[in-house]
Amino acid sequence: MMTDHTVKSFDEQLQALSAAVAQMGGLAEAQLAAAIDAIARRDSGAAERAVAGDVRIDALQQEIEERAMKLLALRQPMAVDLRDTLAAIKIAGELERIGDLAKNIAKRALVLNREPPIRLTQSLGRMGKAAQNQLKQVLDSFSNRNADDAEAVWQRDGEIDEIYNSLFRELLTYMMEDPRTIGLCTHLLFVAKNIERSGDHCTNIAEVVYHMVKAGYLNARPKADITSETSVPYEGRA
Repeated sequence: MMTDHTVKSFDEQLQALSAAVAQMGGLAEAQLAAAIDAIARRDSGAAERAVAGDVRIDALQQEIEERAMKLLALRQPMAVDLRDTLAAIKIAGELERIGDLAKNIAKRALVLNREPPIRLTQSLGRMGKAAQNQLKQVLDSFSNRNADDAEAVWQRDGEIDEIYNSLFRELLTYMMEDPRTIGLCTHLLFVAKNIERSGDHCTNIAEVVYHMVKAGYLNARPKADITSETSVPYEGRA
């Protein structure tokens, strides 16, 4: 919980900053959920909602950064207050990237939905649900200031990597068996990579929350993604 300060307006500013991050997190959750539905259910309406939702997320990131910079300049926070303020900036940046990835997934979904369905989209749906769960849990850890829950999210990042590794191999086999599917499977590879990257950003948020609460660091651990040398390129900002 945030500590009480002599100047009430300082508390109000910190609370408003935290609330803005929580609001941005909710929007990112909704955008990622719509993008995953667009893939799993071939829902082009959900894809369009995911693409459109990115504007509000970008605007909130800018608002959070402005609020935080104003706090740093006027209040010169120390200790836990400083960590809270810097965490808001970092988490907003991670959520903005998740929003970009969701938009990229949704754009691919619009293309995929014009083609005949293949069973691998169901595997993507399962992978997407895992990423959604990671995002929800890490945002809850932020709202509750719970370092243990943040660490639990960080520990589970390998689950998404394992699904991605399996799906990557499955897609390659699919393309080798039927070269006519190469174009379609390439889109699916990009979608899978964007979902996997969303999980990485959840892990980054978990590290920020852990430091915010405990002023300590989670030790780095190796990625479970073993496709690095042959993986499709990572899509940048759209």
